[in-house]
Formats: sequence, structure tokens, C-alpha cells
Amino acid sequence: MTQAKESFDPKQFLSNLTHQPGVYRMYDESGDIIYVGKAKDLRKRVGSYFRAQVDSPKTQTLVKQIAAIDVTVTNTEAEALILENNFIKKYRPRYNVLLRDDKSYPYLLVSDHRHPRLAFHRGTRREKGKYYGPFPNGVAVRNSLRLLQKLFPVRQCDDTYYRARSRPCLQYQLKRCLAPCVEGYCSDEEYSEQVDLAKAFLEGKNQQVIDQLVVRMEGASAELEFERAARFRDQIAALRQVQERNAVTGNQQSLDVIGFARQGGVAAVHMLFIREGAVQGSRSYFPKVPANTDDNAILLAFMLQFYLNDQVERQLPREIILPEQNGAKLLDPEHELQVLEQALAQTLRMTHNVRGERRQYQVLAQKNALNALDSKLHQASTMTLRLQALEQVLDLGQSITRMECFDISHTMGQETVASCVVFDRQGPKKSDYRRYNISGITPGDDYAAMAQALQRRFDPLKHNTADDVPMPDILFIDGGKGQLSQAEAYFADWQGQAGPAAPLLIGVAKGESRKPGLETLILAGSHSTIPLNADAPALHLVQHIRDESHRFAITGHRQRRAKVRRTSRLEDIPGVGAKRRQRLLQNLGGLQQVKQASIEQLAGVPGISRELAETIYHAFRDE
Repeated sequence: MTQAKESFDPKQFLSNLTHQPGVYRMYDESGDIIYVGKAKDLRKRVGSYFRAQVDSPKTQTLVKQIAAIDVTVTNTEAEALILENNFIKKYRPRYNVLLRDDKSYPYLLVSDHRHPRLAFHRGTRREKGKYYGPFPNGVAVRNSLRLLQKLFPVRQCDDTYYRARSRPCLQYQLKRCLAPCVEGYCSDEEYSEQVDLAKAFLEGKNQQVIDQLVVRMEGASAELEFERAARFRDQIAALRQVQERNAVTGNQQSLDVIGFARQGGVAAVHMLFIREGAVQGSRSYFPKVPANTDDNAILLAFMLQFYLNDQVERQLPREIILPEQNGAKLLDPEHELQVLEQALAQTLRMTHNVRGERRQYQVLAQKNALNALDSKLHQASTMTLRLQALEQVLDLGQSITRMECFDISHTMGQETVASCVVFDRQGPKKSDYRRYNISGITPGDDYAAMAQALQRRFDPLKHNTADDVPMPDILFIDGGKGQLSQAEAYFADWQGQAGPAAPLLIGVAKGESRKPGLETLILAGSHSTIPLNADAPALHLVQHIRDESHRFAITGHRQRRAKVRRTSRLEDIPGVGAKRRQRLLQNLGGLQQVKQASIEQLAGVPGISRELAETIYHAFRDE
């Protein structure tokens, strides 16, 4: 992702930047990090630096020195905040140090006493006990302490107050403490049970507590005590918010986490480096992929070259977490462990089957690999190479300046939407994208839908009524000969029209198994196929255009379907029935909380698998 200053194009960089939360690092010509920032929406935040009018002199000076930008995607804005803090402490960028408070993040402490206490802690960990966190700010810790005080009757007073008591204080009267400071009010065993419950909750084993709150909420609602039920509902939502674990800071001391993604002949490997319980850095690599090379071979070759690089002094980890795709592992940990152990003369632990904190690292690395791959596929150099390959295959005798692709999307024939995406020599030209709401046809008739979409797109050109809407050089139709025939019929009488010449028509038919690389390109007229290997750059370009049209059509269809439905959005998600909807709403506190929940929070609801949690998460973000 890092580019030399003379080749760094902010507009091009922003066009490929994700809208997800994360951390961005700005570099100068010498490769030094000059600024680190976090963002809820990376594209919007980074784009704000390159506006035409920037009032801040500091920002103007900073922008003039930017030679490259790197990003690390996170799951939530809170994770980005903590990762930003880690990077600032490590790199000490000159534009951060003078303007940012560099104090450490606060923790919640369960002390190591006969009767432990819950307490706020910031700074050096001198006191014995167990620390939970870090939290984004002190307010979050204090809110958590207040909530825990209501849930678990564990003392929060300091030791001097605790030792001086001769009778229970007000907290005992409020049922927020068992009064271990006074003999005869509770046994050590009873108090320890409450402390263990508090620890279990802080460690994420809180489902039992939430289930009890759900029962109380339903009981209060049944008794028509709606204010009391609302308090339980808010408490459930607060529990989920407090328990949200950070995927950028934890207890894992020395890990390398690998994310892997591959599409269209390009492979991306993203490395997360975990040292001393925090993400110390991340970087994306794009190894050269020979034809017909499987994912295992790519990943193994990368790892061997990465860890055996004599020119780079690396701090080897204790453990390597391998990527996992669609529930299947990449590489055989036992076999690859032997290979790397022999090569490095060091014992390493490699695994792909991880849980908890390490699972969050694995998901984070995979998310960054996908983001890096998407940016790489949209780079101008990649687009130029593929476009030249397509021109050579088609032998048009002229340069291709504009390509369009049509696709149809609907659910059982309802709310049909046609998409038209546009690519030029720089890649997707999203300002020219169009969607057409199809009506007046038999539900499910894709051929009629395609015919109507073509008419609405090209009739203005046919009758010379279009304003600055050029004719494409190539028109791709997502579908087989049936879909292609609709375009052929429409352009059959185009010859002789006063408007521009008709485009070259090409159908893109999916293979029998619908796997990438098995597509068939069909030329209009002769219906002959264009032979292309699965690793051909020209085919990769066509796949990219087809996938973009498919995505754009589905997004438009979902938006249209959401407008006409008055029921819960959850009802549209496959695999979410009445019981699962009820569990989601009860455990997370309502539909808005479900929409805002992370994948980890959704997966924590009973009956919701990780795969279904990912489906729900992306369903709300594709609206």
C-alpha cells in the first residue's frame, strides 16, 4: 500500500479506501510515520485531509509532507482508539506528540485480598490482583463499576475505609455489598462466590447473568411493570457494551497472525504482529502467484520466505495463527510446523482453530487481508495491465475507453432491480452507475427485465436525447445466451441510426459449479466462446466487472425491498426465524442494538452461530 511520493495520488487512494473503522498512518518521503489517527469511517476521515479548503495550518503542513498512507482495519471504533494509542506510543509521530495526551489507558482491578475489591486503576500495575481492560477512557471504567456494583455485591471501598468499619455502611443497605468488613454478615465462601461471578462476567462468561436478566425483564413486562422492564432492557444492553472485548489489546504475549485473501489472480497476505499483549504493527504483502497455484502452496511459500529472510532481523513469535476460510483451514499445521521448525531451528506453535482473544486477532487479520486485496484490485496499474490483456484478446483495433455491465436481482420475482456499472481505463466509474426499478413484467422474467433495462439505458442515445452519456465500447451481460439474446434483439436495428455505433456485446455465463475461473465469455452474433485460462488477466477484469454489477444490483434490490416492507429487517435474513429474532432482541436490547452490534456480540447470543452472525452483520450494512 505504501507508495513513493511522486506516485501517491490521494484521489486514487481514497477511491479504493474502505468505509470500515480503523487506524491510518501517514508517512513522509523518508518512510517515517509523521501522524497516526483513528477513524469510525476511514474513507471519510482520511478524505477530510485532502479537501479543497483546509483551515488548520497544522493540517495544511501535514498534508504537504504526506508521501504514503497505510491503514489497519478494526472491528469497532473503540478498538481503533486503543490501537491508535499503541501506535502513537511506539512510533512517537511528531504531529501526535505535541497535541495528544499520552497517558496510559485505565483498567478495572479485582484485588488480591481476603475480601477482594473492585477498583479503578491507571498507571503501573504494582498492586496484586487481576486487571481487566484496557478501557477507552475513565468514564467507561466508572460506568462499569457502577453497573457491576448493582449486579454483584462486592465491595468497592478502599482498604482504609474497609478496615475501619464496625457496622455495615449504606452500600449494604442498598444491597450493593455483602458487608465482609463486619463479622457475621456473610461468610468467606459466600463472598468468594460473588467475586468469582464478577470475574467470570469480566472474562466474558456472562450469558448466565444475561439469561437471568431476560427472565426478570419478561416477568416485569408480564406484570405490566414496564418501567422496571425497561431498566432490565437497558441493563442487558449495557452488559453487552461493557463486555465488548478489544481485538487489538489482550493477554497474548507473542503472536504472528496471518490473514489471507485471493481473487482474480491476486493474493494478499496480511500480517499482524502481537508483542507484549498488543498489536505492534501490521503489513500487507502481495506475492507473485504463478498459474495454477493453490492457496496452500502460496501461503507456505510466503511463510518460508518471510521467516527465512536473512536480510531482515525478525523477532520470532511463540505462536503463529494461520488463516481460516469458510470454516476450512489453510495449510496443515502439523506438517508445516515440522518444516518451519527444521528451517528455523526453533520450536513454534501453529494453529488455525482458536477461540476468544486469539480468534478476534484471526478475524482482524482476515478483514485487513480482504481490505488490502480490494485496494490492490482497484489500483490503476493493475487495471491497466488487465485492460491491455483484454484488448489483445478481443483484437478490436482500438483502445477500450468505456465498459458497462448489466445484471438483474430480485427475490422470487419481487422488487426486481437492474444494475448498470461502468468501468473506464482507471477502474470503476461510480458516478456513472445506474439502477433501474423494473415494473410491468411477469414476476421472475429476467429476460423481460433485461430488455426493459436496456431500453431505459440506451433509448436516449438511440433518439439523440442523451446529455453527455457516451456509448460503451463493450457491453457485458451477466448471463448466458438467453440474456445475451435480449441485447442482440435490442441492438439489431441499431445500424443506420444517427447515434453512435452499437457496442460489442459479450455474455458472461457462469460455469456449472459457479466457481470463479470457470466462466464462459460468449460473443454476440456467432455465439462463439472466447477461450481464456482461469489465471488470464483479461478474465480477471471481466470477473471484477461482473462481480461489481452483481453487488450493485443486490444492494439496490435490498434497499427497494426494505422500503416496501414494514416488518422487522430481521425477517429478511435467511436462517433467522421467530425464536432467533426474539433471542436477538432480548439479549441485545432492541432492533437498533442488533443493527449496531459487532459480529462477536451477535455470535454471543444463544443459538446464533458465527456464520449466521456474519450474515446478520453484513445484512444490515448492505442496506
